[in-house]
Amino acid sequence: MTKFNDTLLRAARGEKIEHTPVWYMRQAGRSQPEYLKIKEKYSLEQITHQPELCAYVTKLPVDQYDVDAAILYKDIVTPLPGLGIDVQIKAGVGPVIANPIRSVQDVHNLGDLSPQDDIPFVLETIKILTNEQLNVPLIGFAGAPFTLASYMIEGGPSKSYNLTKSFMVSEPQAWFALMDKLADMTITYITAQVEAGAKAIQIFDSWVGALNVADYRIFIKPTMTRIFAELRKLNVPLITFGVGASHLANEWHDLPVDVVGLDWRLSIKEAGERGMTKPLQGNLDPSMLLADWSVIEERAKTIIEQGVAHGNHIFNLGHGVFPAVKPATLKKLTELIHTYSAELRK
Repeated sequence: MTKFNDTLLRAARGEKIEHTPVWYMRQAGRSQPEYLKIKEKYSLEQITHQPELCAYVTKLPVDQYDVDAAILYKDIVTPLPGLGIDVQIKAGVGPVIANPIRSVQDVHNLGDLSPQDDIPFVLETIKILTNEQLNVPLIGFAGAPFTLASYMIEGGPSKSYNLTKSFMVSEPQAWFALMDKLADMTITYITAQVEAGAKAIQIFDSWVGALNVADYRIFIKPTMTRIFAELRKLNVPLITFGVGASHLANEWHDLPVDVVGLDWRLSIKEAGERGMTKPLQGNLDPSMLLADWSVIEERAKTIIEQGVAHGNHIFNLGHGVFPAVKPATLKKLTELIHTYSAELRK
């Protein structure tokens, strides 16, 4: 195996790096021909339940794009069946839940995650990748309590989160019981991933941007503080990320995390001007990947320049790769990020 590339880990810890590391959310799967062929035969759930196949899908972008990290191929709802949630991932829709949360009793009826019993396939995939295959860090991940709760209460994806937000303010006892339950699950889940070999962790609070700052501080931040405080004991870099949540970026910066992930709505430069000093991750608008290369190059260089000026920076997209993106574009972008940032960091 070639020398282990720890650039992302060093960047996350604020240490000296030779180039800006890069990985892409949803880099595994989506637009790769090899993956699309696998998807003709297997669903996402079927792939994740086959560790050798899941490891192959996870590693594909490392081999094809030369990115500085792999992220485990799975869904954020993967651990929910362990709590007794009846969830199915439906093509073109997303996670659909047959037994949504409607009361405090529903929360009390939830079970506890037992990683060895409920998600052994996840742990086995991690072991395969970290013991045999990867020369870059494997990023493990989990959905944050608000984002998971939004699926559990709405019964599926939502654009408004009306049921979730009204439940949060109308049933505070049930809400905080649910937050505690999901926090415990997240800590257990992530700990198991790290013990299996994950070298860094990202918590996706994808939909928390639906809340204002005041509600975030009351209903979410204490839970996130507890989760990250516990996960710090694992001694791996911790990254937080959400979409459409620039108004919450400074709240995330307050959390005991190592890296704050930004979507494309808040630039690296503006984040620094707000007083955010921790390493940042992001944040090319993934839609730009369908533009002419001259546009992609210009946008990427601006982000790289701002990241170098900020200090330590991990390049990523502002959200996930989508199916129409050509793998060749991601490979070319990775090369640009590595070479241009190396020139700037000399």
